[in-house]
Amino acid sequence: MGKPRLLIVEDDADIANMLKIYFNGLDYEVDIAPRGELALEKTRSALPHLIVLDIMLPDIDGYEVCRILRTNTRTSHIPVIFLTQKDERSDKLQGLELGADDYITKPFDIEELKLRVQGAIRRSERESLTDPRSGLPAGRLIEEQLRRIIREQDWALLDIRINHFEAFRDVYGFVAGDDVLRFTAMLLTEVVDELGTPSDFIGHPGGDNFIIITKYEAAETLRDRIKARFSEEIQTHYNFLDRQQGYMRMPTPDGGSIQVPFMILAIGIVSPRHQTFADIREITELAAEARRMDAAK
Repeated sequence: MGKPRLLIVEDDADIANMLKIYFNGLDYEVDIAPRGELALEKTRSALPHLIVLDIMLPDIDGYEVCRILRTNTRTSHIPVIFLTQKDERSDKLQGLELGADDYITKPFDIEELKLRVQGAIRRSERESLTDPRSGLPAGRLIEEQLRRIIREQDWALLDIRINHFEAFRDVYGFVAGDDVLRFTAMLLTEVVDELGTPSDFIGHPGGDNFIIITKYEAAETLRDRIKARFSEEIQTHYNFLDRQQGYMRMPTPDGGSIQVPFMILAIGIVSPRHQTFADIREITELAAEARRMDAAK
């Protein structure tokens, strides 16, 4: 697993910087947003594993930030811990009603905050809400989306797999492999932000497999842009020699080596426009078959 990503939404620069230094020292990747609108922008561009959210902000308050996060398909799963100077029952209830995961009052014990952050992230992963490497929705959240769309029309599901990923990870190591997964998650988010809609869903079922649920009309455009950008940008994950020769060499058990192409994406698309689905298992099976056909081209 890579470093857990925290977003600290706090307009008091001293508190924000203190939290950043403290959690950086615990091997977290920490970003800071002093305003609510900036927090929403940062969350959309790179999903954090958890948000520490001050209620009193200079533009929109923390309650509104939390409400927007919870009503957006792509951010509704992110754990939120409210941070506030208030200690009134009504404030706590309002935060919990909006879907906050926890609530801590200033002045706070930083060790207590650490334990609450660790507990919220562990719960999210244990309940199969997010993939620990990408931070994207996983297991149960993906299943919920599939159960939702099977009752609807005009959607498309993109089944995405990184071909040659395992060979890359075997040669370059697990840390480099996790970097590729995080890069892919960010690329998918950027392209969906550019060409999709706020209601589009991005999930990470596990390993080198991702999914996008979008409107039927956007599916092929998303597919083409994602594949083109991935093929162009993935080369930065290889060393200079591999980039120069245009492929990677992988050791074999007999002491030799074989030539392995650079990673590319295979993407299959399914939609009720062209298929009928009896249950969510058929959606995933037909999408995987479409993806395998794309890989064979």
